[in-house]
Amino acid sequence: MSTCTSVSRDLGEPMSGTAATATTWLLLEQPGPWGAKALVSSRLDPVLGRALEAAAKDTGVRVVLIRRPGPHADFGTPPLRRVYAAHTVPGRVWIRSATTSDPSRLLDIDFAALGRGDHHTFDAALDGRPHTGDPLALVCTNGKRDRCCALLGRPLAAELAASGVEGVWEVTHLGGHRFSPTVLVLPYGYAYGRAEAHTLKEVLHGAQEGRIVVEGSRGCSAWERPGQAAELAVRRAVGEYAAQALAVVGTYGGAPRWEVTVAHADGRHWRVVVTQGASAPPRPESCGASVLGSPAQMEVESVRELTPATALAG
Repeated sequence: MSTCTSVSRDLGEPMSGTAATATTWLLLEQPGPWGAKALVSSRLDPVLGRALEAAAKDTGVRVVLIRRPGPHADFGTPPLRRVYAAHTVPGRVWIRSATTSDPSRLLDIDFAALGRGDHHTFDAALDGRPHTGDPLALVCTNGKRDRCCALLGRPLAAELAASGVEGVWEVTHLGGHRFSPTVLVLPYGYAYGRAEAHTLKEVLHGAQEGRIVVEGSRGCSAWERPGQAAELAVRRAVGEYAAQALAVVGTYGGAPRWEVTVAHADGRHWRVVVTQGASAPPRPESCGASVLGSPAQMEVESVRELTPATALAG
């Protein structure tokens, strides 16, 4: 059976620069079934779901629902739900954790501040604390958005959980159905596609030690897509895998060509030329699409280290 995932894999579609963008992720536990637009089509009050969407708009915060791997019969609302907030901008990375019996308390958060990396209103609203457990692995499993996410994502989440991997959650939507199984790893915010259990365990082990695995990575959600591709290209070019070593400090131009400046914590800078091309031949961007598409892909043309004088000049 041909699926959007099998076509993308067979065509060798590159994944770099395809991660969802968010400086901060807000995760709310919601067991039971999810609809295609889960914030307004699950057992969560749809009025609250719409209010969360509105509060997060243009703030850099992305709100998603999570649930533990396993059967999802509707057993009613749990008395306490887990809530996480994770900021992914290098140099200011953190995860906060809380529980709540009243998810409407999330509306007491200052979403603009949360997007900037300020967690104080999250802590005040929910009695939030630093997350001290293992990195979080969010596996997209929402079959109502795309069947590949359920067919490929749910077995991966179940396998990881059964093997004792901590921090595994199913999540409502990460984008890029055709790269299923798709996974977001927090706190550092790197997304992965076509994930397998053994490789994801390596990714999580690396994240535990503050390292990034670039193989299979779609990019870091802290950056827009040209920046995602540029940052990964610099990592590959210089062999830098420390999670918070690199940051995108400038993006110039616009589609279909950008010049991206990537900075190292030690003061080095690189200029990366990224262009946008159209994938060929046309392919289904999701299994629910009625027409074929040519999704944009980020192509790195060059990576050049800058002299200190050039870097200071911008």
